[in-house]
Amino acid sequence: MGRIISLEEHLARLNRIGIALSSERDLDKLLATILQEARSFTRAEGGTVYSLEAGHLRFLATQNDAIERREGISRRASHLSERTLPLSRESMAGYVGLTGEVINLPDVYRIPADRPYRFNPEFDRRYQYRSQSMLMVPMKEPDGTILGVLQLINARDGGGAVVPFDPGWEELVLSLASQAAVAIRNVRLTEELKAAYLDTIFRLSVAAEYKDQETANHIRRMAHYSALVAEELGFEPDRIETLRYAAPMHDIGKIGVPESILQKPGRLTPEEFDQMKQHTVMGANIFEGTQVPVLQISASIALTHHEKHDGSGYPRGLRGEEIPIEGRITAVADVFDALSSNRCYKPAFPIERCLQILDEERGRHFHPDLVSAFMSRLADVLTIREHYSSSR
Repeated sequence: MGRIISLEEHLARLNRIGIALSSERDLDKLLATILQEARSFTRAEGGTVYSLEAGHLRFLATQNDAIERREGISRRASHLSERTLPLSRESMAGYVGLTGEVINLPDVYRIPADRPYRFNPEFDRRYQYRSQSMLMVPMKEPDGTILGVLQLINARDGGGAVVPFDPGWEELVLSLASQAAVAIRNVRLTEELKAAYLDTIFRLSVAAEYKDQETANHIRRMAHYSALVAEELGFEPDRIETLRYAAPMHDIGKIGVPESILQKPGRLTPEEFDQMKQHTVMGANIFEGTQVPVLQISASIALTHHEKHDGSGYPRGLRGEEIPIEGRITAVADVFDALSSNRCYKPAFPIERCLQILDEERGRHFHPDLVSAFMSRLADVLTIREHYSSSR
């Protein structure tokens, strides 16, 4: 047996966990951490996090050492994440979610008859498992709002036997669950803000270019293409996300270009093309003076996405590494989508011809490494293209 850990040590660890949870912005990682730490405290073999949604409970995360050892949990967890349960007092998780009470049972197959809830053995039957001891606690925000339920299954003693959950753990697990609830709320609020921001970007970008669904699809496609290339180049997740939010603003300066030029079906005159080229400068000017990092990148992309590797682009004739990497990435994504899409001045080219043009422009229009990175993610590119096609 290991040494007995003091209450002070447990509280210090709980504090460290709370700090870690507050800084985590990836919901999947956050949920995995919550479950792992709760299980570690209590020596639980498995556990599940449920969220309360309109009229039901949704499986958000699940872990189970016994099933993982036997057949791999990843496929099972994926299956469970699609499932929901009715929010009812008759189910154990539903009862906790509705009442905020703790359930701590030594054996779920021997629930006293006077309890309003019952154990559902479906999971055990499906995975040839035997649930026995179980601890369920509500995940409450400071104002008492219940966001979900934390369920722990089969506490193990030092010899590996299943034992009841010690009631002395309940307050610690409740504290962890409350910290987790606040962290989950913060992550969800952040995701909602990001979604609202991205939606605003798309709407402004569509308005700047001209107002149809295909323009919106183009903006979404090239933003996702840009993120794929950045991922292939090994960018950190935060930098990839910033690029995905900034890339849609590449043509925001077209809001200052006359509609007669934007929608002209034939070749532009030299004078018209000079006006069109000014959209890069106008786009950068829109963001002049901003201190917001994503808008600073947006300004750089707006200004440089028509520069070329050999120095023949506009507006400043930059070449090679002089062009910011975000501008270089966006250029590849933008050109591929323009080539593969219908435009007022041309029909869509076949994908094979688009790829041929990208390859021919290695070292001229595009940095060779960026073309290679784009080609490496071609399967993902085509999936995105299909998802955001005008025919959907």
